[in-house]
Amino acid sequence: MENSVRDILAIKEAMGSRLAILGHHYQSDAVIALTDIQGDSLELARRIGDLDAEHIVFCGVFFMAESAAILRRPGQKIHIPDTNATCPMADMADAGRVEAALNILQADGRTIIPLTYVNSSAAVKGVVGRFGGSVCTSANAATMLAWAMERGDGVLFLPDKHLAMNTANALNIPEGARVILPQGVIDGDPRLFIDPATVADKRLMVWPGYCPIHEKFSVQTVAELRTRNPDIKIVVHPECDPAVVQAADGSGSTTYLINYVTEAPAGSIISIGTEINLVSRLAKRFPDKTIKPLSLSQCDDMAKITTDNLAALLRGIETATPVEVDETIKTPARLALQRMLDACA
Repeated sequence: MENSVRDILAIKEAMGSRLAILGHHYQSDAVIALTDIQGDSLELARRIGDLDAEHIVFCGVFFMAESAAILRRPGQKIHIPDTNATCPMADMADAGRVEAALNILQADGRTIIPLTYVNSSAAVKGVVGRFGGSVCTSANAATMLAWAMERGDGVLFLPDKHLAMNTANALNIPEGARVILPQGVIDGDPRLFIDPATVADKRLMVWPGYCPIHEKFSVQTVAELRTRNPDIKIVVHPECDPAVVQAADGSGSTTYLINYVTEAPAGSIISIGTEINLVSRLAKRFPDKTIKPLSLSQCDDMAKITTDNLAALLRGIETATPVEVDETIKTPARLALQRMLDACA
């Protein structure tokens, strides 16, 4: 590891402004220490257009590098140290199934606006763009769901059912106006079972995906922590089950969680329901506060980015194959992303 860090620092110095390394908050401390820009999905997406670097390295999971490749300017190259760092939630919705679902939902003549969480593939973003939809992050989900609701007869929110339902709660969308699309398995493949008659009166139709990391947090754990320490404050990410969100003192994006801890008074005891790397980093950053994870939950795919494979990429970056998105996908996907950036400007 020491050799890798030494090489990374030397290459960064040699390349100067030609290189920019971006890191998501869920990366390890060792990787984050070597990045130039840190942030959540929305912050990092916004920064792409401002960067002059020729080579942009994304320390995160693959859908983030794809989004960067969609938003990049001509001449810029997007890289990721390990292309196998995927997102289980994103993998729960593929472009073909999304398009088929939209066609079924619109068969009765209704206009259904798709809204995809940024945790989705470029191909899914492309379908969403072609159907007049947009993208959201956990930070702007309420803004973008309201945007989508104004533009059609209904909305298909994908792939995260928990973010969808938590956002619907925040917007006071009646429970009777929303439905999580049923899913089963045929020949080992997940399939949606959409009965047009059962969704005809629904304004919000929700894809049945979820984040395995945030799925681990439970109401029981929240109750146990409050019993042991009545003064504890509990904040969680909105990818958590709605029951967990309702039992917590607050919920929001990774930026919200960071700001909550930052602004809390010294001596505060705070439990955070999100990926452990961020929680541990906050605990080190604020030694005057007690910061604990709601429970231990690590993203194995984020952990695939290491100082070793970052160094290996940088050593050969001049000839490395960048992340590319086919133009037939890139054009509508960029439109979907740009709609979000414009709506949240």
